[in-house]
Amino acid sequence: MELGSIVDYLENKVILITGATGFLAKIFVEKVLRVQPNVKKLYLLIRAPDGKSALQRFNTEAVGKDLFKLLKEKHGTNLKKFLSEKVTPVGGDITCEDLGVQDSTLKDEMWRDVDIVVNAAATTNFDESYDLALNINTFGAKNVLKFAQKCVNIKLLLHISTAYVSGEKPGLMLETPYHLGESLNGTPGLDIDEERKIVEDKLKELKSDNNSSHKSIKIAMKDLGMQRAHHYGWPNTYVFTKALGEMIIGHLKGDMPVVIIRPTIVTSTFKEPFPGWVEGIRTIDSLVLGYGKGRLTCFLGNPEGIYDVVPADMVVNAMIAAIAAHANLACSETIYHVGSSVSNPFQFNTIQRCSYRYFTNYPCIGKNGKPIIVGEVTVLNSMASFHRYIALRYLLPLMVLQLVNFILFRAFEGTYKNLKYKIDFVLRLVDLYKPYLFTKSFYDDMNTEKLRRVVRESGEEENIFYFDPRIIDWNEYFEHTHLPGVRERGFK
Repeated sequence: MELGSIVDYLENKVILITGATGFLAKIFVEKVLRVQPNVKKLYLLIRAPDGKSALQRFNTEAVGKDLFKLLKEKHGTNLKKFLSEKVTPVGGDITCEDLGVQDSTLKDEMWRDVDIVVNAAATTNFDESYDLALNINTFGAKNVLKFAQKCVNIKLLLHISTAYVSGEKPGLMLETPYHLGESLNGTPGLDIDEERKIVEDKLKELKSDNNSSHKSIKIAMKDLGMQRAHHYGWPNTYVFTKALGEMIIGHLKGDMPVVIIRPTIVTSTFKEPFPGWVEGIRTIDSLVLGYGKGRLTCFLGNPEGIYDVVPADMVVNAMIAAIAAHANLACSETIYHVGSSVSNPFQFNTIQRCSYRYFTNYPCIGKNGKPIIVGEVTVLNSMASFHRYIALRYLLPLMVLQLVNFILFRAFEGTYKNLKYKIDFVLRLVDLYKPYLFTKSFYDDMNTEKLRRVVRESGEEENIFYFDPRIIDWNEYFEHTHLPGVRERGFK
């Protein structure tokens, strides 16, 4: 694997990015436009009925965010003109043939000009409705591959997956592909087309039942996804359908160069375009923010366990470096784990210590206008201890409230339902996140280390396209970068 200047490689290239208003995709777009303004064109596939609606979404959900502030400072009043020359938002949908692009002239133009396809479109909900997750994460990946194969100058398909396609197995997870029909637990019979038929048959059954509401159908499809995932050894619908997507690409890619990026848990930016940019609340952040607001007095997880996280800008830098390194390498399929558990392990107890220090120094303000005082975090290191804690602190009071509510002719019905909903919600969240809170998996990054080495040896661009987690001081990053970023942008 040889690598010249990454910035020079991007010059005059045409890149199609799916899921372009998603978290990683927006950071990717901003980085490319900032470091190589002479990129020829970025086609941004955005779920929208037409180009005008896609442009509106791009301006609102990307350009309108502070993520783009460096580009705004650089181009000033010329930013609109620059973006109109370099960026073409395309209305479409990866669940459709030809990605749902209706304009035949535009479609022909894309097939003629596109050099690189970056598939960042996905639904990342762990318990998504099975029909939706399968359509986007699995068959959507197939549609993107087919579209890329129609691009006459295609040099690479880069597909964003997740390290957690490996499931809950302990030990070292290798950067190796999953093959069509391969299950994690050895259960035979995994057939992607059969999975689609199972979904279609279930939907027909549910819709033929006059008592099935939209909500009940959605719940049934969520349950079906979890059942099918568990049947073949995956912990949830998300990672199951992402694994199936990888299988389809590997099986049908032909001689097209393919790179699969498998990030671990993606956190706020480490440095660029500025430290601490994040969007939404991701995994452990919901627990941390609940603790800061005084709603949660405990964390769930092994204090000595390794929690594999990686800042978003490092993932994007690895993506861009991989594009430059692998374009035109015919028939190749390379998988990169982009994480930290091997190179620079991040212990769970770091979250505990940093959260206590941060919210002690910068307390949240309660509804009464006074600072919320947080205590030392109680860490429950097993599901058994968690269920005991929930039973004593929440379920027992709930049973008392239920009895009082009955005696007083449902006088506290609203309070009871609200508390029960919150408890059920927490229990479901914990059930979903359990594989990651108690994981004993480590993600081999030998391929990624080779890529880092090639970037280092290629010249001065290591500081531009940094993705080595060993440069991170986790205490400093989590307390002074990540938590302030999450609080500012995710704490509503």
